[in-house]
Amino acid sequence: MSPSVDDVLDGSHVLSLPMRTKFRGITTREIMLLRGPAGWGEFSPFVEYDDKESSSWLRSAIEAAWDGPPQPHRQRVRVNATVPAVTVDEVPGILARYEGVDTAKVKVAEKGQTLADDVARVRAVREFVPNVRIDANGGWTVEQAVSAVSAMLEDGELEYVEQPCATVPELVEVRATLPGVRIAADESIRRAEDPLRVVRAGGADVAVVKVAPLGGMRALLELAGELAEYGVPVVVSSALDSAVGMASGLAAAAAIPRLEFACGLGTGSLFHADVSDIGELVDGTLPVGPITPDPASLEALAAPPERVRWWHERVRRTHLHLR
Repeated sequence: MSPSVDDVLDGSHVLSLPMRTKFRGITTREIMLLRGPAGWGEFSPFVEYDDKESSSWLRSAIEAAWDGPPQPHRQRVRVNATVPAVTVDEVPGILARYEGVDTAKVKVAEKGQTLADDVARVRAVREFVPNVRIDANGGWTVEQAVSAVSAMLEDGELEYVEQPCATVPELVEVRATLPGVRIAADESIRRAEDPLRVVRAGGADVAVVKVAPLGGMRALLELAGELAEYGVPVVVSSALDSAVGMASGLAAAAAIPRLEFACGLGTGSLFHADVSDIGELVDGTLPVGPITPDPASLEALAAPPERVRWWHERVRRTHLHLR
């Protein structure tokens, strides 16, 4: 049974996390942390998401705080570096935060930038890590995707291309046009009424899955099992989470029987400050375990009162969708 909305809000904290680099168009990440009998959970749907979509994120936060994590198969999870749509000069400094990591996801197709910018960024990343994957967040047409990926393949292989186009038919066409290039689906799974549609249609070789948008760790594991029946491996990724949300991602990844690829759960370095240390990065892996926010960080990162009211009202509306 889901806790009441008053129980959910009791002891909650609304925080504003400053970011090192603009990511997903924002420089500050607002989140709400919930405290329950099993620990801490994170409710952090992006501010533009409506209440219905946000309800999956609330369900996930409640699961973490009231039920705790599933049983793990491993105690550490291999992660990738994340390189935002930065200039070539900024690449070395970003990758320096990821000691021992052998895989990097590079953001491409940023509005206001060119294909030449993307190619140069990917080339710069290749100098530091052997495995490179790119993420276009659905920003290309089919023609643009084929042209861009072909240009990047001139310098070396790509582990996979994440969400090159927005729609399932486009992903199917890109995959058919670029044989031998793995296509990964993110938004086509995370924001779809039927997460398996893109796989059934033949539009994805890899599924990028995130705990909060799917409704929790156990919901992610259920989907991962269904995807495995189609021969599609999963990459557990962050939804730009704080250390608390990242702990849920690591717990979910740890509970997947076979984890083929490095996971996108190293995004904590994108923040100037976080609610806690996620743990030491050792040989490109992060530890699995609960996170307790630091009281001083909760105070230092507290959002202003008007934002606290906004988030409380959002939770009250969103909670209605859990019934």
